[in-house]
Amino acid sequence: MTVASLKPGEKGKIKKIIVDGPMKRRLMDMGLLVNEEIEVERVAPFGGPIEVIVKGYSLSIRRKEAREILIDTIHDNSYIDESQGKAITIAITGNPNSGKSTLINSIAGTRLQVGNWPGVTIDKKEAFITHKDNTIKLIDLPGTYSLSPYTQEQLIARDYLINSKPDLIINVIDATNLERSLFFTIQLLELNLPVIVALNMFDEVEKKGYKIDIKKIQQILGVKVIPTVSTKKKGLNELMDAVLEVAENKTQYLPKHLNYDEDIETAIKEITSIIVNDFPTLTADSPIRWLVIKLIEHDRYVLKETNIPIDSIYKSTAIKHLQKAHGDDLETIIADARYAKATGLVHEVLERPGLKKTEVTKRIDAIVLNKVLGLPIFFVAMWLMFKLTFDLSAPFVDWIDAATAGPINRWSSELLATIGVSQWLVSLITDGIIGGVGFVMVFIPVIAAMMFFITFLEGSGYMARAAFVMDRAMHSMGLHGNSFIPMILGFGCNVPAIYATRTLENPQDRILTSLLIPLISCGARLPVYVLFTGAFFQDSAAIVLWSIYVIGIFLAVVMGIFFRKTIFHGDSPMFILELPPYRIPTFRNLMIHTWEKSKHFVVKAGTYILAASIIVWFLFNLPWGVEHKKDSLLGKAGQTIAPIFKPLGFGTWEATSSLLTGIVAKEIVVGTMGEIYAKEAALKDDETPSFSDDLKLLGTSFMDAAKDAVSNVVSTFGISSFSTEADEQTTGVIPYVRKTFTPLSAYAFMVFVLLYMPCLVTAFAFKQEFGTWKWFGVALIYGFTLAWGMAFIIYQGGTLLGIGA
Repeated sequence: MTVASLKPGEKGKIKKIIVDGPMKRRLMDMGLLVNEEIEVERVAPFGGPIEVIVKGYSLSIRRKEAREILIDTIHDNSYIDESQGKAITIAITGNPNSGKSTLINSIAGTRLQVGNWPGVTIDKKEAFITHKDNTIKLIDLPGTYSLSPYTQEQLIARDYLINSKPDLIINVIDATNLERSLFFTIQLLELNLPVIVALNMFDEVEKKGYKIDIKKIQQILGVKVIPTVSTKKKGLNELMDAVLEVAENKTQYLPKHLNYDEDIETAIKEITSIIVNDFPTLTADSPIRWLVIKLIEHDRYVLKETNIPIDSIYKSTAIKHLQKAHGDDLETIIADARYAKATGLVHEVLERPGLKKTEVTKRIDAIVLNKVLGLPIFFVAMWLMFKLTFDLSAPFVDWIDAATAGPINRWSSELLATIGVSQWLVSLITDGIIGGVGFVMVFIPVIAAMMFFITFLEGSGYMARAAFVMDRAMHSMGLHGNSFIPMILGFGCNVPAIYATRTLENPQDRILTSLLIPLISCGARLPVYVLFTGAFFQDSAAIVLWSIYVIGIFLAVVMGIFFRKTIFHGDSPMFILELPPYRIPTFRNLMIHTWEKSKHFVVKAGTYILAASIIVWFLFNLPWGVEHKKDSLLGKAGQTIAPIFKPLGFGTWEATSSLLTGIVAKEIVVGTMGEIYAKEAALKDDETPSFSDDLKLLGTSFMDAAKDAVSNVVSTFGISSFSTEADEQTTGVIPYVRKTFTPLSAYAFMVFVLLYMPCLVTAFAFKQEFGTWKWFGVALIYGFTLAWGMAFIIYQGGTLLGIGA
């Protein structure tokens, strides 16, 4: 029978893993080995993934993978300048959920710099610190369970350790999950680099009543072991002291040589002899024992990089004997040997209490992963995150918008006029540059709030549960549960949603999810919906607004299936993830992560949208002296393109020009219509507020925004930013909109705005995440095609049926 046959509470012993290749390797890395005991904890709703317990920790695997694992059933009976001197380079490694990021944040704080590893989009974090007058460079490697090259994270970590050769490695271990963590540690020891083990979350070990013999671990492995509690900064000074001690005496702190069984050691000895005699140059670039073990494992990357003929390795009599004696593939034999070492070490150093307590994590999971309650709880959690994000940020968005359009714009105009700047340059600076900055700044509260709550859910352990619950639904689109989180974030803003795809391991899943996110209606499109529902659908505004969102979701499902069967055809992505214990993230680390992600958006995306806003200003004001917007470059462009949209019901230069500026940001569609449709500006009030009045207004309005944010959070009513009431600008435009649109063409226009292309900031998010414009090009082409087709069907179909004309 297979794991998929087990019911919750039933156990089995793994007999064989049928599948081969990367999936088998990943399953083994996560501890699913032959003769290992496995217990089914629960099954996700609607026949979704299965939560299993292996080696004392929880994993979630799909039924498809579970059917590949044969078992025998078991019945229970019982920042600093490098020029100050050569820095000590430390690579910080560890499994995901080991507290590695929290530890490096606790050490480095705001000095942590975030970039990307060369050629990939995974975060590269590094920082310079000083400890006892010594400069230390920290390199935070991606979290990984193994150094086998099957994911981008594993490749990055391995390549850095082999090629860059840091002075030492800090291996962050989850002290409550020793066996799985030590499997990775043993691989690090093979690199023959000094290693310090940070035995993290040691407070949880003490709470559980466990006892770990630290001295014995140090004695067996030949490494320093420091207990730490990174969330409380306990043990960090001792850890840095150990770093200095090891760095000054590296040869004395090289890890011990751990021997495997006799057959494996004989094979290692024989292959070592072949390498030394036939390929002597390789020994200078890589640690010989690690290289040999990788060759025995048939590591395709090592074979490719070293150009060693495979026959040179597998003609060895020791290799042939190893395969014959153990009756399995060599990769599995080595994995078994490493886990055997880790298991033996745990038995030597860990004492568990006789009575097993029901852990808090299991109690919570019994509720949040319940077959009946799991989905409702998940949707409530997502709704609450969405609500809090917009309820907190909406008042500050309005405050920033009012500040940039009011006092800041006015101060700049007066200052420039005082120093004699020409009128066109004043307009460029105030309307183009300051307006562009404003477009960037209004996103900041939304981005920051969204990232804060995402980080909280990730750090608490609930994000993994969300993926578990939603996997079945996402599987129909050729994705898995992890893809659902970025997509739901798209309702707030597509930009952080694209960034959130970084949590997906498979690059193909990241691209596919990102291509679908623009179909999810973000908050930036809402002003357009407000304008047209206010103009044409006042009596049914809620239903019309709801239908727009449903159309986006429906098309995301359809396009997901289409892309999976065409561009991304092949097997469904493998779904296996750890379900970490629940923890309460520290406020300090939440703020550090929020700051990192928000700063990344402002610096990168902000630069591009500012430049685009300046270009839009020129398009609206050229040729010089143009009196009517229709005669500007943008107006003429609108007139040229307008016939394309005639079959959709809005083939006017006004609508087309608005859509062109909406490429920058969807909110600009309404702003452009305001400029086009509005009559000549009314005379300004002679009384201009003084500088002190403006400052007072900014202060009081900020306090009002803070009060509104608090009021929104405690309110039991919907999301405040989802109001369908028109503002002053929208109200002034409505009479002109009614002259050029009908209810039917207005609805077609809203659907077109929903679909026609991602905004400019989202476009650059594509470029930043994937390093190419290719996938944005795909999103642009299919989005425009889909938008035109849907708007055509709506308008022409409605016309034939006599609806909304």
